Amino acid sequence: MTAKPSVVVFAYHQLGFRCLSVLLAQGVNVRLVVSHEDDPHETIWWQSVAGLAGCAGIPVITPQDPNSAEVIEQIRQCRPDIMFSFYYRHMLDQELLDIASVGCFNMHGSLLPKYRGRVPVNWALLHGESESGVTLHCMEVKPDAGHLLDQQVVQILPNDTAHDVFLKLVCAAEIVMQRALPGLLAGSFAERPMDLDSGTYFGGRRPEDGLVDWSLSAWEIHNLIRAVAPPYPGAFLPVQGRQLRLLGSYWRGELAKSDIVRIYWEFGRCYVDCADDCRIELTSLEFDGEVIGEKFFYAHFGSELLLQ
Repeated sequence: MTAKPSVVVFAYHQLGFRCLSVLLAQGVNVRLVVSHEDDPHETIWWQSVAGLAGCAGIPVITPQDPNSAEVIEQIRQCRPDIMFSFYYRHMLDQELLDIASVGCFNMHGSLLPKYRGRVPVNWALLHGESESGVTLHCMEVKPDAGHLLDQQVVQILPNDTAHDVFLKLVCAAEIVMQRALPGLLAGSFAERPMDLDSGTYFGGRRPEDGLVDWSLSAWEIHNLIRAVAPPYPGAFLPVQGRQLRLLGSYWRGELAKSDIVRIYWEFGRCYVDCADDCRIELTSLEFDGEVIGEKFFYAHFGSELLLQ
């Protein structure tokens, strides 16, 4: 390409904000940004893609259906050479993908082909992974299935929450964009096929999926707690007709003090002894919306809360 390539960006969330920031910092000719309206029922902790685009003087649309005839025509009028998708939540149909003359590229929050699909960070933590990363790949109608362009690995520490890991992925995505962008803008980049048979695919998760199964090991329960810790809805168990929410935990690999599955306090700290005779510390609890300390616990549940 001899002329400065034109770009259309589909983006949302913090990763979308930072990847768009990279494009703007590099002087990319972004003609249009397609984003989402914030959901009032969702905890919004990330910076606004629409706000960033507005500061840069870039038109923004937030359609319910990006594949509608009206949106397709609006994007076609931009004559994009490249389209990017950065944590945009809708799938793009083939008619839309065909508009870009050079290609369409997506930034996914896992090391594809592992954890294709929805909420890859949460799933990686639920499975106790020790690493994750981001992948820049070619887009096609099948989700997270196009050829690979670049990846960046991040480490997952034993007490990282999903939020911790996501912030690492945001930094990793910036690195990948800085590295890949010159070749993409020049229309010269290397691709390699994605081996879907060696990967995994997962769907979305709902708040009710945070219900704790006390037959699991301490490590598995810890993984659930940190995978759905705030700003996500949190792990929980029903107690006295209400919800006891487990919003934080800490793993030390300690042995349980009892063969009974129970929550209790010891030396000012709250613990749960699990079915595999190991225990984890519970660092943040709420009962019916109220933060639980040691005095609250003893007043409402006694010396221990039995879980079997």
